[in-house]
Amino acid sequence: MKDPVSWRLLLAILSLSAVIAAQPDPTEIIQKADQHLRGETSTSELKMEIVKPNWSRTIEMQSWSKGSDYSLILITAPPRDKGTTFLMRQDEVWQWVPSISRTIKIPPSMMMQSWMGSDFTNNDLVQEASIVEDYTHTLLGDTTIRDYEAWIIKMQPKPEAPVVWEKVLVWVTKDNYIQLRSEYYGEDGELVNTLKMEEIQEMGGRMIPTRWVMIPAQEENQKTIMTYESIEFNTPIPNSFFSIQNMKRVR
Repeated sequence: MKDPVSWRLLLAILSLSAVIAAQPDPTEIIQKADQHLRGETSTSELKMEIVKPNWSRTIEMQSWSKGSDYSLILITAPPRDKGTTFLMRQDEVWQWVPSISRTIKIPPSMMMQSWMGSDFTNNDLVQEASIVEDYTHTLLGDTTIRDYEAWIIKMQPKPEAPVVWEKVLVWVTKDNYIQLRSEYYGEDGELVNTLKMEEIQEMGGRMIPTRWVMIPAQEENQKTIMTYESIEFNTPIPNSFFSIQNMKRVR
């Protein structure tokens, strides 16, 4: 007669293994969400509204990106900033300021500084840090957010990553890997920024959030709203497009 305790132990191990196998891979979820928003390449037109308690301003821009190594942003309005460009090329980030005819290299220490006075950082816009490569990922569970079934994933920066956040929480839809929300926490564990990604609609042949709202936790009546006017994915862009020479002449 076989030992019933051994059989119960075996069944428990098999059941636990099945549960573990059924759990989705959080790194794979983040990778698919990143790819969904990024594509192989993207070309977009955006509008950014910076809202402060006593004033507001609007910036219009064009953006080009290729994979996670290249991006270029051209400011098209307002007139005083028109022609300003930002270039990310692998590990380098540059700014061209036409009013003073000067090219400025942005050091890593400034990547978490405000971009053009907004609540987005330099890193948010040029995406020097990779949400796939520079973080470890943990699945915290699932939830419903704005009628979407979603996963909640905790991202913690790797020791060598160019990131200052202690952790980032990300909400990703289960059906098509759309990011709906991100929360950014500082070294003291306090919430610093919340990014709400809203107004999901088809653009560029895929469903994406077209309205991104960054809200600082410690500032009342302040936010930055970034809206996609248009976007195209997977149009070939040569690496040579992302050069210091081109950032001075792109229009």
